[in-house]
Amino acid sequence: MATTVEKPAITESISIHPPRRLLFGPGPSQVHPRVYRAMAQPVVGHLDAYFFEISGNVQRMLRQVFGTQNELTFVISATGSGGMETAISNFVQPGTKVVSFANGFFCDRMSEMARRQGSELVRFEKPWGEVFGDEEAAEFIRSQKPQVVMYVQAETSAGAFQRGDAICKAAHEVGALVIADCVTSLGAMPVEVDKTGIDVAYSCTQKGLSCPPGLSPITVSPRAAEWLKARETPNRSWYFDLKLIADYLTVSHRYHHTASATMFYALHEGLTLIEEEGLEDRWERHHKAHLEFVKGVEAMGLEMLVPAANRIWNLNTPKVPQGVDEAKVRATLLKEHGIEIAGGFGPLAGKIFRIGVMGPLATSDHVHGLLAAFGKALRGAGYGR
Repeated sequence: MATTVEKPAITESISIHPPRRLLFGPGPSQVHPRVYRAMAQPVVGHLDAYFFEISGNVQRMLRQVFGTQNELTFVISATGSGGMETAISNFVQPGTKVVSFANGFFCDRMSEMARRQGSELVRFEKPWGEVFGDEEAAEFIRSQKPQVVMYVQAETSAGAFQRGDAICKAAHEVGALVIADCVTSLGAMPVEVDKTGIDVAYSCTQKGLSCPPGLSPITVSPRAAEWLKARETPNRSWYFDLKLIADYLTVSHRYHHTASATMFYALHEGLTLIEEEGLEDRWERHHKAHLEFVKGVEAMGLEMLVPAANRIWNLNTPKVPQGVDEAKVRATLLKEHGIEIAGGFGPLAGKIFRIGVMGPLATSDHVHGLLAAFGKALRGAGYGR
């Protein structure tokens, strides 16, 4: 006798109920409600004409946010670290001489990826939170004469913003390509790829673009595209091979991987929100929120790690006051206010807070609410008693 198996009833309620948080950490950042609604739309296939329509719109809007006219501007189906791997694996080969400007955790990650590609790596190192001056950066490049130069524009581990004009100019003088990590800056402050002279820039979706993590925007200059075209050896990574990905997303649309339509919807909506607000107005909103936050923490007696001229607008790094347990402050904020912030790590462990003010939370009202809760948590940890 055949047996029947009863299928479970499908109800309208969902089975997961995550806690609601105010994401004031270094990422992921708060997601706009419209982005969530976009993600709830029906999935189409990764070879569907509608998917490529969305992808084409994303490419157009990304050019504006990156500040570039590069034809090769699209999205890698991976997090920001996947974008980093893509940039380095395509332009660094065994024996390639690479100069890395190292002043934080993500510079170190770039260096490690370059090492794994068999490069001849030379590092110019500074303490986390410091930046490289124009003259010293240019002189180092001229003395080393590398083929590739790498730097992090907005170093998330320390809150320092590295200007790249002098780096790019000197690199081009010696015939080198420049790879820039724009993971934290894109969408919240000027990146200006073309004006700066960056050849390859990559980012992520979960910081300044205020979308969920999972995609990595990337842009490649014409001179870098020519270098890639002339490369004779295949990329050791099949998945991150830019030639294959570019062919899938921009040329033939032949299958390369199963891209997530849902994540592309999210990025499309996030970029549409930026377009509606106006890119420069969005930058100004983040800058204003940053200044309000800094004014508030300095009024509490706290000091910032990075000098004012070199700070990332959307990622703040106030120093932990002496005698305060920063882990207790963070735990209190999460438990009592549902606010997530982060601490330092590496040489900055226990020494700084890393507090992101970006996307929907980069407003005066949210900053003042954060400051009130932060001050209360600090006092609860013994500060100012």
